[in-house]
Amino acid sequence: MRIAVTIAGADALPTAFVVWRGFRRSMIAASEFGYDGVELALMRADEVAPAELRAWIGETGMQVSSISTGQLFAARKLCFTSPDLGVRRQTVSEFNRLIDLAADFGQMVNIGRVRGSIHPGQTAKQAQTLFSEALIDLSGYAEKRGVTLVIEPVNRYEINYINTLDEGSTLLDELNHRALGLMPDVFHMNIEDDQIGESLIRNARHIRYVHLADSNRHAPGDGHLDFKEVFAALQAIGYDGWITAEILPYPSPDEAARRAIAYLRPRVPVKKA
Repeated sequence: MRIAVTIAGADALPTAFVVWRGFRRSMIAASEFGYDGVELALMRADEVAPAELRAWIGETGMQVSSISTGQLFAARKLCFTSPDLGVRRQTVSEFNRLIDLAADFGQMVNIGRVRGSIHPGQTAKQAQTLFSEALIDLSGYAEKRGVTLVIEPVNRYEINYINTLDEGSTLLDELNHRALGLMPDVFHMNIEDDQIGESLIRNARHIRYVHLADSNRHAPGDGHLDFKEVFAALQAIGYDGWITAEILPYPSPDEAARRAIAYLRPRVPVKKA
């Protein structure tokens, strides 16, 4: 496994779950703190220039673990289940551009809140049909570009559609496409899933990427979440992908990053290249 930390551009919303803002300075900081990579939380695909990103990777030795899309929903109100056809088309168009970026950086794009809710006046079946149609459209393109789209179940207080790993796996079983996967976030699982370890094991067939944060969305070790159970389950399923600290910058960005890597590194040996 490799350890990453979430970063964003300087103009990211205050509500974004990222440790540092400003891409180059964040990548330098992540490197200095001992992370293996960074997850890019983007508002739009052209927020970062590929040539600059490639130069920063060369400068810092960082890898891009994935591209996350929560800010498309939070800042731009884009989602796949919108009753507005124009919004749905814009969301798909933006994801095509993100897939192009991810083809060179990270090979993974997450789908959390941007999938959308079951909106007033919609049935659950209608919302799922809209989301499934978008995924069918995007997954074919993602496969051609060597990119995996990972669905992130999110807790009921933030969205009312696909809250548990079981619900995510059910949809993935139905779509049955190799460019689609599941992205557990243990913060959300602590609210929604029956038992974190058992749920990880039960849904192992789809897991491609993992977010870590403690019960209070602070660095692992700062809350009451049982990370022994989490790592035992990841070991049991033979998970060898990225684990990414998606945490609040509390009490400060540097201290949050320091606490997270200090807790995780002894539990995740450096992976040989």
